[in-house]
Amino acid sequence: MNSAALSDFHLDVLKEVSNIGAGNAATSLSSLLGRTVDMKVSKVLPMPFNEIMEYVGGAERMILSVFVRIEGGISGNMLFIMGTEDARAMIRHMTGASGEEGFTEMGLSVIHEVGNIMIGSYLTALSDFLGFELTPSVPSLAMDMAGAILAFSLSEIGRTSDTAIVIDAGLLLDGAALSEDGASHIFLLPDPGSFDRIFQALGVAGHGGN
Repeated sequence: MNSAALSDFHLDVLKEVSNIGAGNAATSLSSLLGRTVDMKVSKVLPMPFNEIMEYVGGAERMILSVFVRIEGGISGNMLFIMGTEDARAMIRHMTGASGEEGFTEMGLSVIHEVGNIMIGSYLTALSDFLGFELTPSVPSLAMDMAGAILAFSLSEIGRTSDTAIVIDAGLLLDGAALSEDGASHIFLLPDPGSFDRIFQALGVAGHGGN
């Protein structure tokens, strides 16, 4: 299935899953921090792989990412991505550290844990909807230029798969956005055939298609 085959109905289903995942993530983060965390999904959309680089700010933009490989009823990769300024804002709000000295081990562990919670919450919601188990790998954190990080992620996917699902979300801590735009991105990069299995499992295969 390519991006053109994803109907509005399919995207509505994925947005519903994403909103449930966002609620799960907010609950987990609130418990972790002892503060009120809200998470708002701003958009869910399909995107060709060759447009992802530009979407996150270009190949040379420095980003932090948490990467997970998924196996089970579907297979693929998931990435949680933040720009460095958004990541510094998150660390500052969560730990009080200024971030002026660069990313400390504690700061990086915060981003690692947040990405782990975000991906895990989305996977739990997706698994519940699909009705089969999804097993994530141990999450890995990287800070590098977007080109290097995305090249690694895409290299693990067969050439016949060309579509990602992008979930954009903003995090609010005690009602305040963690950065100017509060943006974080989750990318679901399914292996070939996994899109079809997702919608077959939901009983909506072909629903709403032209």
